[in-house]
Amino acid sequence: MTALPPKPPSRPEKVSLWRYLRLFRQDILSAQPAKLYRAWMAEFRTPFFRSYLVNDPVLVKEVLRDNPDAYPKSDRIGAGLRPLLGNSVFLTNGELWKRQRRIIDPAFEGGRLRDTFPGILAATEAGVARLAHVANDTPQEIEALTSHIAADVIFRTLFSIPIEDETAQEVFSAFRDYQRSQPIVNLAAFVRGPSWMPRFFKRETRQTARHLRRLITQLVEQRLALIASGEAPDDLATKILTTADPDTGQTFTRDEMVDQVAIFFLAGHETSASAIAWALYLVATNPDWQDLLAAEAAVFSGQFSELSQLKQTRDVFRETLRLYPPVPMMVREAQAETVFRKRQIKRGAQIVLSPWHQHRHTRLWENPDAFDPARWDTDAGTLSARTAYMPFSAGPRVCTGAGFAMIEGVVVLAGLLRAYRFSPVDGQVPVPVAHLTVRARQGIILRIGSRNGVLVSKPETE
Repeated sequence: MTALPPKPPSRPEKVSLWRYLRLFRQDILSAQPAKLYRAWMAEFRTPFFRSYLVNDPVLVKEVLRDNPDAYPKSDRIGAGLRPLLGNSVFLTNGELWKRQRRIIDPAFEGGRLRDTFPGILAATEAGVARLAHVANDTPQEIEALTSHIAADVIFRTLFSIPIEDETAQEVFSAFRDYQRSQPIVNLAAFVRGPSWMPRFFKRETRQTARHLRRLITQLVEQRLALIASGEAPDDLATKILTTADPDTGQTFTRDEMVDQVAIFFLAGHETSASAIAWALYLVATNPDWQDLLAAEAAVFSGQFSELSQLKQTRDVFRETLRLYPPVPMMVREAQAETVFRKRQIKRGAQIVLSPWHQHRHTRLWENPDAFDPARWDTDAGTLSARTAYMPFSAGPRVCTGAGFAMIEGVVVLAGLLRAYRFSPVDGQVPVPVAHLTVRARQGIILRIGSRNGVLVSKPETE
């Protein structure tokens, strides 16, 4: 029997507050107790705030779908990202957030996804070509490779430039530096204070964020000039910058667009790179599924209209997002007193929704820790997905690029598996940790070899 995919260890049931804060800062997954994989709700108390992790599907639906305005995003996580993201749609609430979504959403509607497909396909083909020089069965760090491809996808679809462009390369490098300098949890996430209170960011974090925003500003200014001259390409940046809010008639200013581009890069690059890397690890350790996907990719026409041919690839990618959701936790804040499962929830309490725990919950999924793409063709899997699957959040705040991300993940995975075979390295089992996204503590190390293209039958499941 194939070993279960790696899962981080859980902390002891009881630890001191300072031990918990230290664990949380290092990795939010292993800082949690094992009971969260079976509990409907758990309460955490600190001297600074009350927090409730909620797994009950009824309550998750209340927070995300039925009454989202009563549970806006908490700034406890956003505090650590604000130097880079400013007032992007990822961090805002209320009327400002609604205005931003009215302008952004049309760029990611169904018809527009067809227009982004050539950029996704071109970035995939370029990534496949770049890997040729390492396809010699020597160990390779996979996350760095998928990060390069995902960044290329963003630059091609957002600004119609390949990652080889000088500014694109500089943005990519600077963003990597920012990730290394900034943990997901800043001290401000725990100690609330007045707006003038220092947020204790490292000098390197502030400098890198300023550098990144200067680079993004250059890209936005160049695009605004092309729009003014009537020479702008019809890509995502042009669509967003020229879309007026139907309620006010206003478009994004330059500075507002800089904020949005920052989150597009974070959400569209970092999360996709994470998911694709984990998908490659999962198929490397499940070679029957890898061969099935390679055979499926071999007959894919490369046309947007025939993406349905990659059904099994889509199921594998969905299963990857279940086991390794790129954004493992979301934090909301109760705006009024309420009652959850007979507990009094005070105004200002933190409501934590955890795709990581929902997707592996023992009362919501059959064999939750196993890699089983076939579950998506079963009634049980369909039911679980309807009530406990939220890799892109849910409700009004569902990720606007969810459809884009699914196409990107499937196309990139198919392109790589059509050309190469991935296999595990003895003794190299990645340990999942959560910083900005769910990554591997020491990276994901796999061997890459050329593929012979032999067609195989669908693997049987027990």
